Amino acid sequence: MRCWRGLLVGLALCFSLLPTWAAPPDILLANVYRDDIDVAQYLVSEKLDGVRAIWNGKTLVFRSGYPIDAPRWFLDGLPDQALDGELWLGRGNFERLSGIVRRTTPIDDEWRQVRYMIFELPGAPGSFTERAERMRQIVDQANVPWLSAIPQISSVDRNILQKMLAETLQAGGEGLMLHRAAALYSSGRSDDLLKLKPWLDAEAIVVAHLPGKGKYAGQLGALRVQMPDGRTFRLGTGLTDAQRRNPPALGCTVTYRYRELTTRGLPRFASFLRIRQE
Repeated sequence: MRCWRGLLVGLALCFSLLPTWAAPPDILLANVYRDDIDVAQYLVSEKLDGVRAIWNGKTLVFRSGYPIDAPRWFLDGLPDQALDGELWLGRGNFERLSGIVRRTTPIDDEWRQVRYMIFELPGAPGSFTERAERMRQIVDQANVPWLSAIPQISSVDRNILQKMLAETLQAGGEGLMLHRAAALYSSGRSDDLLKLKPWLDAEAIVVAHLPGKGKYAGQLGALRVQMPDGRTFRLGTGLTDAQRRNPPALGCTVTYRYRELTTRGLPRFASFLRIRQE
């Protein structure tokens, strides 16, 4: 009993010492673009494959609220104004970027390659169009190479939007973001901010059934599937309860959808779609 009491006291002390910055910041989150959206009401920009970063004028944090250990010179170049954006290394470099920004001891030479691409001013007054102009002014005044405002394109219709998406994907980008031009700043998930990303699909062969845990105990947890090049990965998202009780047979071919490939060539955000009908 004495040991347990000591352990509980120690845990309580640890929790009492947790830093207050661990609370997630209250920020605007995107809904998924739908065909019924009036795109003429939005400004459009590229969706960068970066790491979301929020600056409160003093501290740079992840979306989780935990601090980003950026070099002092990087932070000193940022304004007092609150900013929201993406730390970015360029298209197709997410995994390398993630390694850089998550180091507890930052490496200057690595951070010299990182850009803070801002797309919002949390809590600022005015419409998004007005805030976008203010962002350009802030970047000009800061005059540091690692701070940029993501370009916002106006006067877009559906045809232009699809052309922009195709061009962005062809250039190695991952999609588009739509900001409602007239929107006042608000936090939480909202149609004031939309993301447009394509789903790709491919096929793989089921090579194993992986057991489920928790609510899926005694059922299928995930499929182990094999790609044409012989590599395998887990496919657990998108399965119905009926499919978990009676899973696709070993050796059958299934279709899955995914957002993009990692640098290792494996599907990212893969989701089961259907069994291929022979």
